Amino acid sequence: MAVRSGAADRNAEAPAGDQVGDGRTGVPEGAPGAFDDLDGPRPPSTGLFRAPVLRCGPELSSPDGIEAQTCVVVLGDEVWGRTYYRNATGTAPSAVLSLMAPGGRSVRVHCAVESGDEPAVCETPRRPRRGHLDEHEAIVEFAARSGDGPLLLRAGSNQPGD
Repeated sequence: MAVRSGAADRNAEAPAGDQVGDGRTGVPEGAPGAFDDLDGPRPPSTGLFRAPVLRCGPELSSPDGIEAQTCVVVLGDEVWGRTYYRNATGTAPSAVLSLMAPGGRSVRVHCAVESGDEPAVCETPRRPRRGHLDEHEAIVEFAARSGDGPLLLRAGSNQPGD
């Protein structure tokens, strides 16, 4: 299975109380919930593999050329945030992915977004799940790297009507 990789900036600062992870992972070709051109047949189930449960918001795009879809992922007793994205801006914007959980808990990663039009993914570290899937929310925000530019795109795991 081919994997396209994304990365995150380990040296990025986070406010006190937030945990920062490295967000390093890959997008397997045919990953469920990714962009349409990544969808493909799923391998047959053997009953030995537990598939994660994903709660994804809509796929959004900005006029500037960023596309993203953000999900909360649950597998067993673990939960994490994941965003599938594509950056066709010609620049390398900054991106922050946050996972919010019941009781004011949160975890945040700074995703290293490269310029180019290849699909990529960024994930928060996995954390013990507290509460139901619907009680967790993931949000990614893309902005100009200079820090003084506008917000380019915000995509969350919420469903329309939530």
